[in-house]
Amino acid sequence: MIHITLPDGSVKDYAKGTSPMQVAESISSGLARAVISAKFNDMTVETATPLTADGSLVLYTFDNPEGKKAFWHSSAHLMAQAVLKFYPDAKLTIGPPIDNGFYYDIDFGDASISEKDFPKIEKQMLETAREKHTFHMREVSKADALALYKKEQNPYKIELIENLADGDITFCDHDDFTDLCRGGHIPNTGIIKAVKITSAAGAYWRGDENNPQLTRLYGISFPKQKMLKEYLEMIEEAKKRDHRKLGKELELFTFSHKVGQGLPLWLPKGAALRETLENFLKKAQQKAGYQQVISPHIGQKELYVTSGHYEKYGEDSFQPIHTPKEGEEFLLKPMNCPHHCEIYNNKPYSYKDLPIRLAEFGTVYRYEQSGELHGLTRVRGFTQDDAHIFCTPEQLNDEFKAVIDLVLYVFKSLSFEDFTAQISLRDPDNKEKYIGSDENWEKSEKAIINAVKEKNLNTVIEYGEAAFYGPKLDFMVKDALGRTWQLGTIQVDYNLPERFDLTYTGSDDKQHRPVMIHRAPFGSLERFVAILLEHTGGHFPIWLATEQVILLPISDKYQKYTEKVLHLLKNSDIRALVDDRNEKTGKKIRDAEIQKIPYMLILGEKEEKDGTVSVRKHGKGDQGSLTITDFIDQIKIEIESSVETF
Repeated sequence: MIHITLPDGSVKDYAKGTSPMQVAESISSGLARAVISAKFNDMTVETATPLTADGSLVLYTFDNPEGKKAFWHSSAHLMAQAVLKFYPDAKLTIGPPIDNGFYYDIDFGDASISEKDFPKIEKQMLETAREKHTFHMREVSKADALALYKKEQNPYKIELIENLADGDITFCDHDDFTDLCRGGHIPNTGIIKAVKITSAAGAYWRGDENNPQLTRLYGISFPKQKMLKEYLEMIEEAKKRDHRKLGKELELFTFSHKVGQGLPLWLPKGAALRETLENFLKKAQQKAGYQQVISPHIGQKELYVTSGHYEKYGEDSFQPIHTPKEGEEFLLKPMNCPHHCEIYNNKPYSYKDLPIRLAEFGTVYRYEQSGELHGLTRVRGFTQDDAHIFCTPEQLNDEFKAVIDLVLYVFKSLSFEDFTAQISLRDPDNKEKYIGSDENWEKSEKAIINAVKEKNLNTVIEYGEAAFYGPKLDFMVKDALGRTWQLGTIQVDYNLPERFDLTYTGSDDKQHRPVMIHRAPFGSLERFVAILLEHTGGHFPIWLATEQVILLPISDKYQKYTEKVLHLLKNSDIRALVDDRNEKTGKKIRDAEIQKIPYMLILGEKEEKDGTVSVRKHGKGDQGSLTITDFIDQIKIEIESSVETF
């Protein structure tokens, strides 16, 4: 007998060789019908895998991310099989699950594929799925694996196998299809009831632009046709909310090939939006005891060698800038933290001076490959709402919790209410990816776990997601369409203070090392604005709207009255403008609706005579007439109530 521990802590005894599916059947027939994947002792296993030792078992359904991962990974196999039916000379490479669906990178050789080919592949996938083929895992010797792919003349699979150790190579079989695979599948193809190939794109083999370009075929699948229908409706809504589309319509930002890929140009309205966001956070930071600093856009290469950024990210940075002086090299700033360490080092500190909180909206530069650039979400130059707190070990817990409060304040003010706090720890099996001692890492990880526990946040732990210099707390936020984004991060760092020899004088009159907290509630302004645009559909809360009120005079006879109203609004710090075009009022209203301006004020003979304004609200139509004073009071109350107090 073996002892199986279930997620609720209960322990059940089973005969040796019992499978996860049989465990599910012993609990309930309903669970057995829903289970599609499992983990045993934190290792992904098939639902038919015999369990031969004591351990912890977790059973997953499609409702769980791990269940979706197995479902979509299995679907990638199904798609690859269908592709080979129509393109027998195609060379398969890798086909992983992703956040929404799966993809397979394929070398089609001289053949080509387009959207018109998708339906026949989808049809073939469903035909195979209905035959309910089981997925079987088997170990293969390195020699046999290489022989198979040499026979198929597939250099990509050969390269993958050559980097694997003999004894660690497994294949997955279903129907007449075989693929190199690590595992993690659903019980059989019949569970797949709906499929859609969503797009095809170019992708370099292993992400290296010096390698051959492949076709990346994206798809998604579901256990019910209704779920696919709902997903496709969500995708259509996402297209309407695409930040690139809205950014153009609302005149927020643009890109220029002459300026360079991935380098956004902020237009006047976009600059005003950024300034409002910056001022919002600066005000909260000032209350929380932060001091603003400014650092240059470049730094000597040696600065980033000291911090460790050059060793870890040098290849992803822009090439060094060489000056006329021999041996002198500068880099475009990839990170603000090394600069802030040097600002701290500007003068000696006592324990009585700490914590020191340094904040900066600092622009940094990283060389993203052109194929990975995407609107404002992946750019080459972006501004981080960066801050670094230098504190004593005794202050760490309170400071970390205070940063959590600041992040939550930002989220609440911008209606990001559905989020999970992800504790991102280092990979215990791959410590060479990180700098610093085990002792420092253990202290850092413990500090985050304790602070999060005290704040009673909904959390998950992810190993291998830490920064190279320390663990972090990442906030995973769901937007209005149910998509998850990483927004806001807090990191604990004992390592950079050592590398930069940061010190303070303790109460014992000896030199001590401060602890460093890195934090960025927005992350980057570019990415944050993109996510906010798609979350709100461009309907910003009134405090953030770049233009809060637009005045629509019926004719130029009311110019003086319009100017009077505009003057009163601006004197009350209400952002307003006038549409004095020679157009009909109906067209002006429609244009203001497209621009998503919260309020329209219609001004004509009656309004001028009575000292009133005729109010229309975006998306809600006519709101009646108010005196100018009453409207100003009303909108000021609305603005004040729409942003939280920190």
